[in-house]
Amino acid sequence: MELALYCPVHGYYEKEKDNPGRHGDFYTSVGVGELFGRLLAFQFAEWLETLDSQALAAPKRSVGRLPLNLIEAGAHDGQLAKDILAWLQLKRPKLFKQIEYWIIEPSPCRQKWQKETLKDFAPRVCWFTGFEHVSRITHRTTLNGIIFSNELLDAMPVRRLGWDAQNKKWFEWGVAVDGEKFVWARLPTAFPFSAFHLPSSPELLAVLPDGYTLEACPAAENWWRDAAQVLERGKLLTIDYGFLADEHFSPNRRHGTLRAYFRHHASDDLLANVGEQDLTAHVNFSEIQKVGEACGLATENISMQSQFLTRILEKAAKGNSWGTWTPAQARQFQTLVHPEHLGRAFRVLVQSR
Repeated sequence: MELALYCPVHGYYEKEKDNPGRHGDFYTSVGVGELFGRLLAFQFAEWLETLDSQALAAPKRSVGRLPLNLIEAGAHDGQLAKDILAWLQLKRPKLFKQIEYWIIEPSPCRQKWQKETLKDFAPRVCWFTGFEHVSRITHRTTLNGIIFSNELLDAMPVRRLGWDAQNKKWFEWGVAVDGEKFVWARLPTAFPFSAFHLPSSPELLAVLPDGYTLEACPAAENWWRDAAQVLERGKLLTIDYGFLADEHFSPNRRHGTLRAYFRHHASDDLLANVGEQDLTAHVNFSEIQKVGEACGLATENISMQSQFLTRILEKAAKGNSWGTWTPAQARQFQTLVHPEHLGRAFRVLVQSR
């Protein structure tokens, strides 16, 4: 999965910067229009201004204002960053001048796309390959502000696990080569499945069908842990496809959540068109939540995207700070929150310190 998506030569995310969106292989909230970024910018501004005010009021404050970071991980072509920064520059110019917008992006190719998209904001944006790179370059081991991602964790490589009903045990699926094609094959080596958060209820295991498949994503948990540990004060947020634990483990979802997307069509043929189709697996939000809480973060919100964005819009309307609501924005909002479009497909997790 990592090679199919991120190989520098053949990886799906490395070859074309416009594969998501209206003309690509799958729709995104960013591709709907600029409203998604503007709503996030409104919420981010509120959080950052509150954080700044709290820091100024705290005893033993050092001279000068608190450096505020707005850190986006996995910015793809940079369009979401552009929408957020454009709104902040227009609506919150003082805050805009105070923040440092950093993008965590390990891919040189995607960094190039992002720099082209964000050329008008060049002095305000910095790029890093990871949190270790941030520490090495800035000599800062902790950050104050907001760390966020949109559709990042669902594209991290997963382990694909299967249930052997006869022997009452889990096994791992691997990929083998059969002639000119890839095929699924059971891995012969035993894996310490206790490291994964697998169903253990005897009642549930008794009804799981043979070959029942689910995914585990240690990469997502490790990334969330790294982000949580670097956050001194502020928010950690992700928006992604996913379920809570009780939804994640369903006997009716026999083949797991790993899907391929090619030209706006979902497919179960995960091993076809390697490098030419997207691969995504639903995030287990309950496990991500536990990781953050184990690092000392408090969970503030875990909800559907529709609920999260609607609350932001209600606050913006109440403060009369949004301006004129256009028909185009109304259509975008409907797409973002309607359950038959993107409102139910995505969840939002917000944790804070």
